[in-house]
Order: sequence, then structure tokens, then C-alpha cells
Amino acid sequence: MRHEPIAQRAEHLNHRYRNHAAISVMELALRDHDVGQTALVSSFGAESVVLLHMVSVLDPDLPVLFIDTQMLFMETLTYQKDVADKLGLTNIQTIRADPAAVEFDDPDGTLHQFNTDACCALRKTIPLERALAPYDAWITGRKRFQSGTRAELPFFEPETDTRLKINPLAMWGREDVEDYIINNRLPRHPLVAKGYPSIGCAPCTSPVKPGEDPRAGRWRGSQKTECGIHFVNGKPVRIGKEDAA
Repeated sequence: MRHEPIAQRAEHLNHRYRNHAAISVMELALRDHDVGQTALVSSFGAESVVLLHMVSVLDPDLPVLFIDTQMLFMETLTYQKDVADKLGLTNIQTIRADPAAVEFDDPDGTLHQFNTDACCALRKTIPLERALAPYDAWITGRKRFQSGTRAELPFFEPETDTRLKINPLAMWGREDVEDYIINNRLPRHPLVAKGYPSIGCAPCTSPVKPGEDPRAGRWRGSQKTECGIHFVNGKPVRIGKEDAA
């Protein structure tokens, strides 16, 4: 791996792969020495199966970090097992919060009712940051169409001084995701058909009405606007609903 500033390395990688398609970016990045040890982070949510399928084709033993907040829908837990089996993914690593931390900060499981940011930090952000510590890069499902702030989202971006984020689907539109799922006959999360186009923890996710933003059902009725699983300089950053992975 080059010994150069992470931002410069990301710039070189973006130049190298600027004309490549999503699965080509994935394939080349997984063996590029300038990228290093890589994991996929997956929520096994509504659109997660696209990247999971690509990984199954390219490297079914790639580490897939699945964050189990222990407040997920039962449908998500079942879907995670079904997709892993169907696609032959052999290295699913389930990430959970430290039991002692949960016992101290949320002993009765009600933290989300009065401090959603603290609950996400406890059950999602901190466990993920700990799990990502050994890796040089991680793959996300972020896309340019999801918000104006992502209009220039690159394939590779620096996250910390030592770690990259890889966004293979950066150039995809909503229709590309749909076409990929249909053309590859991939299983859909069962809650999508019940009006959940964006799926998080059960207490903080509700169905979306026709015409509403796809993420309107996340933290409905609260001021919370971010999931908080992305980092800048090793710290969680405030990510808007439209920006969340």
C-alpha cells in the first residue's frame, strides 16, 4: 500500500477507476494493494441485497459486517439468514453492542424513547467503529441520487487518516437498483411489500404512505435526522435521513 495521505490515495483511486462500472470497481478494489483489507457493512435492509449479491459473485468469503442492534425487526433477522444462505456468503460477522455498556446505558431498552442519538451511538455507531478498526476500507451502498450533498459522491473517499470508504453504487439511480434486483432475481426484504422502503430498528421505523419520502418512516415524529454510522477523522458525523446508508 502506498505511504501517502489518505486523501491523495483516494484521489489516485478515483482517477484509476473513473470509467468503471459498479461491479468492476468492486472487483478491482478488492485486489488493489492501494485499498487494503476491506469489509462490506450491510444492514440487510431494503436495497442491501445488491451489494451482497456482487460480493457473492466476486468473493463470497469477504467479511460482511452485520450490525444487530438487538432492536431489529424479526423479518430482518430472518432475511439476513435467508440471503446469506441463498447467496453462499460464508463470512457474516454479526456486530453487537458491548453487553456491559447496554446494561449500564439502556438496562430496560427504553433509551430510544427519549434519546435516539444516544441509542444509535450505543447500539450502532460505537460497535461499528470498533468492528472496522482492523480494516483499511469498507464498502457502503451510498448513491449520488440520495441527496444534493451526494451529487459529487466519488467511488473512494477518505474517512479517517487511515481508512477509506468505497461507494461502488455512487453513480446508480433508483431505477438501476430496481433493475439489478429484478434481473438477478434477488430476494426482497419482506417488509418492502408492507410499505417499508427504508428499514431500520423496529421501534424507530414505520410504514411510508404513498407520496412520502422513502425515509419518512425513520424516526417519525422526532427531530432525529441521522443514523450516525459514517465517520470523519474517526468520529461519527451527523448524517441526514436522505444521506443515511
